Amino acid sequence: MFILFLNLFTFSTKKTNMNMKATLYWDAAQKSVILKEGVMAKDGGAYGFFNDTLLLSGWGVLEIKAGFGGTAQDDEITFFLAGYLEGYLTAGQMFSHYTNMYPELVKDEQVLIPLKRFLSLQDSWAREQVTLRRNSDPLWSHLGLILAQLDGLHAGAAEWAKSKHREPLPLFALQLLNGVGDLLDLVPALTPRSNSSAGTATFRRPVMGLCTALIKVLPGYENLLLGHSSWYTYAATMRIYKHWDFRVSDGHVAAGRMSFSSYPGFLTSLDDFYLLGSGLLMTQTSIAVFNGALFSRLSPRCLLAWQRVRLANGLARGGEEWAQVFSRYNSGTYNSQYMVVDLSKVSLRHSIRSGALTVVEQIPGKVVHSDQTQALRSGYWPSYNIPFHADVYNLSGYGAMWRRYGEDFSYDLCPRAKILRRDQAKVSDLSFLKHLMRYNNYRRDPYSKGHPCKTICCRNDLRTRRPRPAGCYDTKVTDYQMALQLSAEAINGPTTQGGLRPFSWRSFNLTAHQGLPRSYEFPFVTMKPALRRP
Repeated sequence: MFILFLNLFTFSTKKTNMNMKATLYWDAAQKSVILKEGVMAKDGGAYGFFNDTLLLSGWGVLEIKAGFGGTAQDDEITFFLAGYLEGYLTAGQMFSHYTNMYPELVKDEQVLIPLKRFLSLQDSWAREQVTLRRNSDPLWSHLGLILAQLDGLHAGAAEWAKSKHREPLPLFALQLLNGVGDLLDLVPALTPRSNSSAGTATFRRPVMGLCTALIKVLPGYENLLLGHSSWYTYAATMRIYKHWDFRVSDGHVAAGRMSFSSYPGFLTSLDDFYLLGSGLLMTQTSIAVFNGALFSRLSPRCLLAWQRVRLANGLARGGEEWAQVFSRYNSGTYNSQYMVVDLSKVSLRHSIRSGALTVVEQIPGKVVHSDQTQALRSGYWPSYNIPFHADVYNLSGYGAMWRRYGEDFSYDLCPRAKILRRDQAKVSDLSFLKHLMRYNNYRRDPYSKGHPCKTICCRNDLRTRRPRPAGCYDTKVTDYQMALQLSAEAINGPTTQGGLRPFSWRSFNLTAHQGLPRSYEFPFVTMKPALRRP
């Protein structure tokens, strides 16, 4: 059935229009959307552009402004129109990205029925809570806006499909795309063959971690720099860098503006790498949960990680508040270490005040956070898929894994901890930060021990045994002044540092990679909002 479904949506990757722009108006009487292609009119309810430059630079770029038209509109309409415009402009990429991601996530068709049921029940529960509690709790009010944006995304993509005489993407496709991170935990937990082992000590041993991050402060507090490199399947390299600017009337909303690395069909980053109009920066690396008993806590009466990240990003004005919002209704999926930097607590060349760095860690049934500003004062904070907080480390099973498999599971002594501890002092500017975040000298670095993934930027495709198209496939960097302008530099594709050969799909044609570059030799690209506020 899935093969037939994909055939319905397969289309030529030949580019007919690389740059698209449009304006949307809301017809209140008809409760419908009026779409005007080819123009960006400031009196519209939403307007923006999409530059489909993936094959040229490694990134598409999307920018949307909503709620700035001459006629006042409800926040829910603003978010719906923003989602609709994104769905319409990027629908072609959404079809390709779904085609590529589905087989990466759903490897056993038996999981489809329980997965669809879980996502449907979760969606229904969340919408019911919005209806019941939106007037008494800002969290549910803001979730209502996010769900309106998701509905708009679905409707806009359907309108594009109609114009191309194609079948629209089902709602499940959007749930899968937005929930990619959540599904990394949810799918194994719901797969029937996993049920028998749900209560055992070892649930699974993931092949690889997801992401490396580094926050660096120079010795005289001259600058603060942040870098992040994503690790996952190379099938996920259909990248879009997004700039959103929504005018919101709800006074509880702290960030109507945000810029972030993302993907087609996502209302979140997934990486994560966010520059927020509130003055917060957020990034993340995932945490594996080896203690299978924790997954007995999974329930659809929760908020998925992608939803809670959006809620915290939208509502929080500081790291402590970010942690408190994110902690509510923990799904126990996409378990991660989140790092929230508050630029308002940083005075370059003067001081770094408490609250500048909040570290938040989630596992099923537990979210722990702490102020780690002292680490910034000392020079750096590293993140590499191993929990920092002792109770999270032990409950998730890392202690047992260290005893069984060695120091690769040690917070202090795993390869990336050693490399970052050794090399972070060399970071004096963005140039060397980019170098470090792309670092892979596995043949010569003693800490890598000849393994292409025991390093900062993994290349699983270079393994001598069972190579596969997965590893570190991007890097994003910013510093204090750039972040204030919601600006960053980003590169898409596996690292070639140290003379490593560029990755090519030629040797991995069995992995779905519709619409992706044949090989990856892109430079860093500067990402910055281009549209001024009206």
